[in-house]
Amino acid sequence: MDFELNDEQRALKDSLARVLADRYGFEQRRAIAAGARGHDEATWKTLGELGVLGLAVPEAYGGFGGRCEDLLPVMQELGAALSLEPVLPCVLAATALRTGADEALCARVLPSLATGERIVAWAHDETAGRHAPRWIETAARREGSGWVLEGVKPAVPGAPLASQFVVSARVSGAPDAREGCALFLVDATAHGLQVQPHRLVDDSVAGELVLQHVPAQALADPLDGARGDTAIAATLAVGTAAACADMVGTMGAAFRLAMDYLNTRRQFGRLIGENQALRHRAAEMLVSLEMARSMAIAAAVAVDQPDGEGAALDLHRAKLSIGRHARSVAHGAIQLHGGIGMTEEYAVGHTLRRIHVLDQWFGDADAHAARLAQALAA
Repeated sequence: MDFELNDEQRALKDSLARVLADRYGFEQRRAIAAGARGHDEATWKTLGELGVLGLAVPEAYGGFGGRCEDLLPVMQELGAALSLEPVLPCVLAATALRTGADEALCARVLPSLATGERIVAWAHDETAGRHAPRWIETAARREGSGWVLEGVKPAVPGAPLASQFVVSARVSGAPDAREGCALFLVDATAHGLQVQPHRLVDDSVAGELVLQHVPAQALADPLDGARGDTAIAATLAVGTAAACADMVGTMGAAFRLAMDYLNTRRQFGRLIGENQALRHRAAEMLVSLEMARSMAIAAAVAVDQPDGEGAALDLHRAKLSIGRHARSVAHGAIQLHGGIGMTEEYAVGHTLRRIHVLDQWFGDADAHAARLAQALAA
């Protein structure tokens, strides 16, 4: 699939690449990961100034009203740098708010989210669901004129950094029912909320939310099931496409590290890249990378044109294909390095860690293969 960046997309991509090259070299990244915060506040401020954090925010609220196609090159650059900044959580929260919240709430939250002054995380997945996109056990019930939430949201990306959360909860129905769900805004300091921080295998910051009688503000009428369903579906679609783009960027980093190694490492008096078997392996990795790039574009187009023919299927195909190709490229890059590729001090092993985490978000490759099979059989 052919996809050319326009001038604005290219300028933002190039600016972001320069910032990340200055501040997210591998040793700098290791220092950031070892820090208490788990991300670099100076870089985060710069991302806000560049407009990265406002891409998913409508222009009416201080953002750029960008499409998923505009987000594609940004997520690829963040993936290539193995960035630890909580951009994806804020993109998800912004999408949920602009599609599911009333105007007053959007006006209160989105402007500061676009500048990076406010970090809002998306809390949706639940343990028992195991990649089921609509499995929600967290319960919402009315109390007086407001709502309270009870439940657990594990592995919420960016949770310890967030000042607020957009939380999905069930107003009615069984845990796997498509209807009966709504979205709520919860303050990180709310009574009854516990945030248990931890790090994921790629060193990114996450946390488990334990909600015990936690007061929450509904994004809109919680009994308007259609609006809640639309907002959840839109957020999951954007997240899927963003994760695909991030994986493609990470794949590209793994491939470049492998090529640099093949073209500099000498053994028995010659470059190991002159070995025909290794060159064939590199060629296979390049084919996988180019295929994944095309699928990431297809995913972004599917989000921007949700009513297009086969849009939902394209998202499943993209997550399935990119997940498998990304693992293959990262494994190949590590193997081409030999023993050094397995060490903590070398970057190539960290690309596989990031890909493993991204593959799990929004359903892994096997989950999307099953959804694709179900859709085609229907």
